[in-house]
Amino acid sequence: MKSALIVDDHPVVRAAVKIVLEQEGFKKIHEASSGNEVMSLLREHSPDLLVLDLVMPSLDGLDVLERIKTGELSCRVLTFSSLDPQHFQERCMRAGALAYVSKTNDLSQLHKAVQAVMAGYTYFARLPSASLNNVQHSETYMIDSLSNRELTICQHLARGLSNKAIAEVMHLSHKTVSTYKTRLIEKLRVSSAVHLREFAKRNHLI
Repeated sequence: MKSALIVDDHPVVRAAVKIVLEQEGFKKIHEASSGNEVMSLLREHSPDLLVLDLVMPSLDGLDVLERIKTGELSCRVLTFSSLDPQHFQERCMRAGALAYVSKTNDLSQLHKAVQAVMAGYTYFARLPSASLNNVQHSETYMIDSLSNRELTICQHLARGLSNKAIAEVMHLSHKTVSTYKTRLIEKLRVSSAVHLREFAKRNHLI
């Protein structure tokens, strides 16, 4: 009997994914709305498939993937996200995900990805690169140079969270977040948090 865990903070998205999974023959479907619920649910239910969003309260999807990897839990992971695959697909792949489906796609893509992953294959989009101009190439390179934690903090800062709020969400010290912020401003060659937000929006990081 095939089982799955859907992790997404939007109830409507979870409902849509559940319908897809039921149509694909999954009988036991568990749900979670935040990343910090995932590890305990994986250990409790041992689902055959995890459908994981990347942007969630308390713990984002990339952190969840890293924890699954370090926890040596065997679970097929399909990432289902609104974030631009240009910057996030390869990171998910490196972290152990077997598929990346954009929420902007038709749900038929999610069906195909579920079928592929359950059959032992991967499902990733072919990403355009030749069409990028020099500025985009340069900024893409800068984004790719960020660690997963730096990228997550960059997203939080771009959404307007304070250092203190980010520290609480990510269980870091205020000083650590401040250090990351300084490093990000240097790495992304922006002059302030305002410009960092513009950079993030321009590159579809938020």
